[in-house]
Order: sequence, then C-alpha cells, then structure tokens
Amino acid sequence: MGIFGLGLHVIIAIFFAVHAVRSGRNLYWLLILFSFPLFGSVVYFLVEYLPGSTINHGVNKAAVIASNLLDPEKEVRAARAALDLSPSAQNQIRLAKALLARGEVSEAVKYFDACLAGPFGNDPEVRHAAASAKLQNGQSQQALDIAQALQHNCPDYLTERAMLLLAQAFAAVGDNVSAAQQFSSAVSRFGSTDARGLYAIWAAETGDLATAETLYAELTQAEKHWNTHARTLNKPLLQKVEASIAIRKRTGLKT
Repeated sequence: MGIFGLGLHVIIAIFFAVHAVRSGRNLYWLLILFSFPLFGSVVYFLVEYLPGSTINHGVNKAAVIASNLLDPEKEVRAARAALDLSPSAQNQIRLAKALLARGEVSEAVKYFDACLAGPFGNDPEVRHAAASAKLQNGQSQQALDIAQALQHNCPDYLTERAMLLLAQAFAAVGDNVSAAQQFSSAVSRFGSTDARGLYAIWAAETGDLATAETLYAELTQAEKHWNTHARTLNKPLLQKVEASIAIRKRTGLKT
C-alpha cells in the first residue's frame, strides 16, 4: 500500500511537471515537485494549476459579478491604488483585468500591452485576457495573433474559453471557415451551453440557419433538464440565440 501511495505521488508530480514545462512555468517547480512529490504537487496545484482552470474561472467570475453589483468601481479603485503604491507586474495585471471586467477596454489594452512585455508576458491567463481585450477593442488581428500563439505555445491551456476566443477572433477577421472549425471543435469537445449558444449566434449572423437552428434545438432540449438557477443563468444567452435566428430569417438571407 505504501509503495502504491508513493507511486501515485510521483505520477501526480510528473503530471504537474509536464504541465509546468508546457505552459512555460519557472523550471524551479521541477525541483520542488520531484524533491517533495506530495507537498510539491499540492502547492503547485493551488498556486499554478487551479488559477488557470475552468473551475476556478467560474468561481472567480461569480465573485466578480457579485462584487460589481454591490460596488461597480470597487475593484478598479483598489487596483489603481495598489498599482500606485507598488508598480509591480502583478498589480498591472490586476488593474488590466479590473478595467476589462468594467468594459473599459481601451485603457485595459494599454495595461495588457505592458503586461505582455513584462515578466508575466507568457502567462496563459494574461495572454488570454489580453487577446479578449484587444478583440473587444476592435484590434481583431492582434487578438487573433495572441490567441493563435497561445494555442500553439500552451497546448495544455486549450480550454473552452481559449477555443471560443480563437473562434471569435477568426470570425472578427472574416475567416469564417476557421471560425466554424473552432466553434464546432469547442462544441464537440465541451458540449457546453456557452459553446452551443455562441456558435448558434455566429452561425445565424453569417446566414448558416441550418446550424443555428440545430444548435438552438439542442439547447431547448437541454433546457428541459435544467434547474431554476440554470434556467435563469442561461436565459439571456438563449434569448440572444432566438433573436439572432429571427433577425436572419427576416432578412431572407439563407445559405
């Protein structure tokens, strides 16, 4: 039993070591992971792996939404104050993300550019947020370049958010073939409401009513099994899908 436990610790440490190398983390993590497999794996999971995971993203997103409802400017004020006190890379990232969350994309882009040129320029979360900011700011080609580089250099970061961002970037530059491939891959791999909804909206907007209506039918079928919270959470997205299809039908533009 002890041998099995030791072997499991080593396997977990190897998993995190591979993640560290592929995602461009500092190589001192390898020393920690292999010198202290159990302790090192726990620390790596909490410090490096969890912050980039989908689970943590969802928790953080909910916390940000709740905070913004109570005081929309609180995090931006706090981030500006922190940066004034200590102009560190971490505080630059914090302010850039706070500005992006508030929809102040032009200013957010300036700080993200500084972040990309700094010591955390290769961090997948920073690069993803920077690409999202540039996409929202109308800098579609730059957003696509960052999103593609992120996919190429950090294959372990091929999350649903990353794939959908890449799809939207392709769509923004007019590469509809690549956009469709990315949207379809995201649906096939994750099958989430967000993936289906965003794909359906884009498909309707580009005249692919067959795909949009198929995805909408899948969403309405899934809706039958949602609880009240899920229905409330996903209602705005379903309304956007329905509206996009209705608008496209009224234009008479079909594929």
